[in-house]
Amino acid sequence: MPIIFTLVKKRIRRLINAKRVKSKQKIFCIGRNKTGTTSLKAAFAEFGYVIGEQDVAEHLFEQCYLEDDYAPIIQYCKSAEVFQDVPFSFYQIIPYLDKAFPNSKFILTVRDSPEQWYNSFVKYYSKRSGVTDGIATYDDLLKSTYVSNTFRAKFIVDAHQTTQADPFNKEQLIRQYQNHIAYVENYFKDRPQDLLTVNIAEKSAFQTFLAFIGKTSTATEFPWENKT
Repeated sequence: MPIIFTLVKKRIRRLINAKRVKSKQKIFCIGRNKTGTTSLKAAFAEFGYVIGEQDVAEHLFEQCYLEDDYAPIIQYCKSAEVFQDVPFSFYQIIPYLDKAFPNSKFILTVRDSPEQWYNSFVKYYSKRSGVTDGIATYDDLLKSTYVSNTFRAKFIVDAHQTTQADPFNKEQLIRQYQNHIAYVENYFKDRPQDLLTVNIAEKSAFQTFLAFIGKTSTATEFPWENKT
């Protein structure tokens, strides 16, 4: 199918979904990438939630978020109920989402430790950039054609404020991860009912998640997706 027809079809679907979810509560999954956000997305899908189209969000991340232009992202959020990964995995966007969509819920996913998150993050994005043994370089990131030739380089270096010489600098990435958690927990410190902080690997995590969104299930754990 020619790409123009695919784009038109997706545009129509978003418009239809926007009418379906107009009066429904938004749920933003604001954990950093590689904290189980894809598994969280899969859980929401099983309950029939309308989930934001990730490829659209990723284009908006590169074209708008990195330019501090939040209006197109807010408009996009009218097309679904649940959103995850970039740009929602960066705390700077939270006040804008909170203001635009009052009474929304936010889910912060975390790992066992910053070290565990860092190792998973590096392994996953290095592998996705064609490096199966070792850590990807900036040139490796530029060879990736996912979304665009520059997407992964901008995501790793620009958004995480590392350098081209050392895109996966451990100290900086862990600082970013910890700062993200600290910001989110401080932002919602007086509104505990609006935030769930959860490690999806923990035994009780799925039941805690169900209670937060007001659902029941015969399942006992999250579906594992993109496990590293």
